[in-house]
Amino acid sequence: MTAVRADRLAAKLEGAGVDVLLVTALVNVRYLTGYTGSNGLVLVGRESRLFVTDFRYVEQAAAEVDGSFERVQAPQELTEALAELLPGGAVRLGFEDTSVTVRQHDRLRELLPDRVELVPAGGLVERLRRVKDPAELELIAAASRIADEALEAVLAGGLAGRSERELALALDLAMRERGATGPSFDPIVAAGARGAMPHARPTDAIVQRGDVVVIDWGALAGGYCSDCTRTVAVGTIDDDARQAYELVLAAQLAGLEAVRPGAGGKAVDTIAREVIEAAGRGDQFGHGLGHGVGLDIHEAPRLAQYSKDTLLAGEIVTVEPGVYVPGRFGIRIEDLVSVSQEGGPRVLTGLSKTLQIVD
Repeated sequence: MTAVRADRLAAKLEGAGVDVLLVTALVNVRYLTGYTGSNGLVLVGRESRLFVTDFRYVEQAAAEVDGSFERVQAPQELTEALAELLPGGAVRLGFEDTSVTVRQHDRLRELLPDRVELVPAGGLVERLRRVKDPAELELIAAASRIADEALEAVLAGGLAGRSERELALALDLAMRERGATGPSFDPIVAAGARGAMPHARPTDAIVQRGDVVVIDWGALAGGYCSDCTRTVAVGTIDDDARQAYELVLAAQLAGLEAVRPGAGGKAVDTIAREVIEAAGRGDQFGHGLGHGVGLDIHEAPRLAQYSKDTLLAGEIVTVEPGVYVPGRFGIRIEDLVSVSQEGGPRVLTGLSKTLQIVD
């Protein structure tokens, strides 16, 4: 599979105006080679495939990087070896300007001979990563199943009387016990008025009866992320919160229905957003509808008012509208969705979205 990915990347080089692409972002190195270490780079030309690491990772690379790449050992500062690894003559060397710092760029310029032209070429690998192959899809689905089971286990223990921090730690542990290497991001557990902060960090605040609790979490498994949000009621909640929940659910279902190949990221966001706006709560939904998920928890495409993306079959996105009432509560419902060519979107999240009432 890595050979196919490298070939697809090589086919993009001419259009990007480069002869060789230098890949230094480790998540992109992993995508192209399978390498999971912390020091490595890749050089991809139209015919050449080089993977470079230092002495510490030679054995790991031998196990993880297949024969489609020539493996090269270099000094720990890998870029010091670049000049001798590039082909002779004039070379247009693309670099990932989305991740290379100004200082790193200046160092590259110092190290490379004048015959090498540095060409900004960020985003080439990321665009390939947008569409998941079947193996990636199943890894993400497996991560989602782990996350589902972990939340069910935590909710079974009740929420009232426990702190946000305790619940976040319990989610982390439950995912690890079920096979995750860790969470795909720090879990959000936000009770009562703190739920009005979309990215609230768990605190020592104690969950009370009558609270609405926003739980946003995901598992990391096989290198791939999942992402989900559920909002649960702790005992009886007031009518406004219940109505807001049903409104967010209606918007979420509308957004899910709109996810299909060829749909614009802005258009999908608008369909869900208009449901909330029609209820007079548009000013309480201030973030985008969703984002891509894969090796990174946030990647292309985006579902948002600023998005210029068009959805492609095989992409995986979140659909996560919300309503946030400062000083009172927050509601968010999020599913992870595969954009399918036929039969509508495949929802990878298995948890019910009926408002769950827990102790």
